[in-house]
Amino acid sequence: MTLAHVVCKHLNPLYHHLFQIFPPIPHFLLPIYSLTHFTNRSHYSSLPSQNLETVNKLISIFTHQQPSSELPTFGSNLTSDVVETTLKSFKNWETALRFFNWASTQNGYRHNCYTYNAMASILSGARQNAALKALYIDLINSRCYVSPDALGFCVRCLGGLGMVTEANELFDYVKKSGCVPNDYSYNKLLEAIAKSGSVELMTARMSEMRDNGWEPNKDTLTTVLQCYFMAGKFERALEVFQQIDELGWVDKYVFKIAVISLTKGGEVDKAIYLIDKMDEFKISLNEKTFYVLIHGFVKEGKVEYALSLLKKMQSLGFVPGISLYAVLIEGLCKRKEFTKALQLHSQMNEMGIHPHLNLLQILVSSLDDEREMISLLKEAKKHFNKKSMTTLCNAALSSLVKGGSIDKAYHLLRTMMKDDAGDDTKIDGCFGIQNFVPLDTSSFGIVIDGLCQKGKLDVALGLFNDMDQIDCKRSLLLYNNLIIALSDANKVEKCHELLMEMKAYGFVPSQFTHNSIFGYYCRIGDVGGAINMVHKMHTHGHQPWIKHYTLLVKKLSTNGRVAEACSFLEMMIQEGFVPDVIAYSAAIDGWLRMGEVDYAWKMFNDVCSGGRCPDVVAYNTIINGLCKAKRVSEARDIYDQMVQKSLIPSVVTYNLLIDAYCKNDGIDQAIGFFSMMAEKQRNPNIVTYTTLIDGLCNAGRSDEALLIWNEMVKEGKGCSPNKIAFMALIHGLCKCREPDSALIYFEEMEEKHMKPDTYVYVTLVEAFLSVSNAPMALRILRKMIQNERLPDVLDKNCVTLREAVRKLMDDGLTSLEIKTLIADDVIPIHLLQTEGS
Repeated sequence: MTLAHVVCKHLNPLYHHLFQIFPPIPHFLLPIYSLTHFTNRSHYSSLPSQNLETVNKLISIFTHQQPSSELPTFGSNLTSDVVETTLKSFKNWETALRFFNWASTQNGYRHNCYTYNAMASILSGARQNAALKALYIDLINSRCYVSPDALGFCVRCLGGLGMVTEANELFDYVKKSGCVPNDYSYNKLLEAIAKSGSVELMTARMSEMRDNGWEPNKDTLTTVLQCYFMAGKFERALEVFQQIDELGWVDKYVFKIAVISLTKGGEVDKAIYLIDKMDEFKISLNEKTFYVLIHGFVKEGKVEYALSLLKKMQSLGFVPGISLYAVLIEGLCKRKEFTKALQLHSQMNEMGIHPHLNLLQILVSSLDDEREMISLLKEAKKHFNKKSMTTLCNAALSSLVKGGSIDKAYHLLRTMMKDDAGDDTKIDGCFGIQNFVPLDTSSFGIVIDGLCQKGKLDVALGLFNDMDQIDCKRSLLLYNNLIIALSDANKVEKCHELLMEMKAYGFVPSQFTHNSIFGYYCRIGDVGGAINMVHKMHTHGHQPWIKHYTLLVKKLSTNGRVAEACSFLEMMIQEGFVPDVIAYSAAIDGWLRMGEVDYAWKMFNDVCSGGRCPDVVAYNTIINGLCKAKRVSEARDIYDQMVQKSLIPSVVTYNLLIDAYCKNDGIDQAIGFFSMMAEKQRNPNIVTYTTLIDGLCNAGRSDEALLIWNEMVKEGKGCSPNKIAFMALIHGLCKCREPDSALIYFEEMEEKHMKPDTYVYVTLVEAFLSVSNAPMALRILRKMIQNERLPDVLDKNCVTLREAVRKLMDDGLTSLEIKTLIADDVIPIHLLQTEGS
């Protein structure tokens, strides 16, 4: 059994599809032709001396070394050999094309397939797709004879630029013209097709090739192998590999195609299996292939195997470069295998390969052991300048901060400042770094930010103040970060001190600076402090942030200080700041919460008349307030105003109006808005359906309620009935004296493992008693007891259930069982007491 059989058996059962397409072929290879064979039938030196003189003069004229006035005299001397030789002598493709086009216009001369191929070769080498396409069209229109070998060469030129369609069209045209393609021309066409990964076209051409008497050779099968790999059909590709192996044709090139394609395609296990069998193939990979494979294995997470490939590569005498070590070390760092990463780094040093700055940054940033960091930094001193060392040091500080070791980062920074930070949490091995790494603003920023995040503000401020000791410049960013941290910690006095200090140092406060302090006053509801900051922002041309002043307005409005909130908004206008509609919505909501609908209504109108267009949220706020105040007609007017202003009402808008009409004897208007939602492409949600169902039941229109329910269920995803919807329907049907229908949905609710609230049980018991069905009422009562849903003495449902129990005791069909339940202490005593007892 061959290795390919073993591979295929090991990896996956493969079907022998290609053995049906390609029958076994004889062990011979046709002679390999040189490219010159298909473009030039004669050598430059074999041209007659007269022709050589013509070639030299044409070259001189077209490269502008001689005047072009002599050009007309050469037309009669042109032959295909002269043109072909001249074309190959030009170094510039444009010059060659200009000469080619000139030659085609000369009387008595016509290009043949060899001159066309010479020009095609030049254009293909220069990657001039448009010019090559024009040449191919000209070749077809010329109707010149094309030999099989010349056809193969031209197809190769087209395929080299990915012009597969043109290569196929040319091939078919030449066939129709009487040329019989040979195996070379078929192989070159298959090469072009393989680059496009078109398996279907390749299979068709292979069948055609076989029908014309040409059996596939090694080149053919190698091309097919590439095509299957290009198309991602790895199983088929391995079948072809197996066939090549059985014919004894697996060489370095074929093997490289297989392992690299499998690796790049993510089939790394199959690639690894093949590589492990390299010795059986008596094949060794070249250096470039090792590089590609190692990069691919690391990318796919197979770092261990990539390391074994590195060893194999070294055993063959190849010396890995910095890029290979870099990808391996980075891969190990991502997997947190730091010991192996450091070993590779040491191996690099032993071989005299010094890591570049980016690699050391990755390594330093990945380590979680500060002693290893220090060791790397000390070693780096030998190879990097001070600026690079600062970059590495900052990477180490960032790594410690991100890893939660802020104290170690702080003491490392202090050590590099040559400052005694005390004995706590000192880092061993720091000696030798002092006075070499010039700390910069970023170094302090990294540690100060970390300290602020941990709430160690006093330590952060101390470090910030000590920057002057080493003449390290402060920055606006550092001031801002400290101010926001102090603001969040409610240390506003210190914020103001830093604000004054930064001005003294020549730093101009930014919008962020002022808003950080402004946010504090808004957060605690300090109107005076907020106003003071607004004045400062006005002076500096800074805009107060919406989120801050909206929070202040909401806080004031929620605490009943709406008038104060409105005064604050008016003050902002006086300072030249137009508050956002969101803030006004918060104030309007505050008035509504206090029941001051008219104040809210006036404020809303003032916003509209002031040229500011309220958004949908603001409209919904005022509609909600009017609806709660039972001023539904005015709410409807607001809705109409929204539509007139081209604002699209939201689902919330419709839900508010539907609910209001349902509660104020306007069920038909509610249904109208429900229908309008579909017209406006606003999909009802569960709240919409539940509200309307409840409203229809309250209006005694249970049949319509059930229709709406069925529509909701039909909607499915996003509108599946929830517990509230079920309880609303059950309660509504009971109100309509339809407890039997309600019971159906009650039982469905239980099947869905939804636990009804106490009032649902009570409503069902009461409804069955109202239709004189005491046994069913008793059954619901037993469920209520079993599910521990009996109301306590303070529950408003207690009175209703107490009356129901009394009725069940008086009913001859249920009296005995009720007495038994009482005797067994199943029914609590508070449900037996009469009112006032």
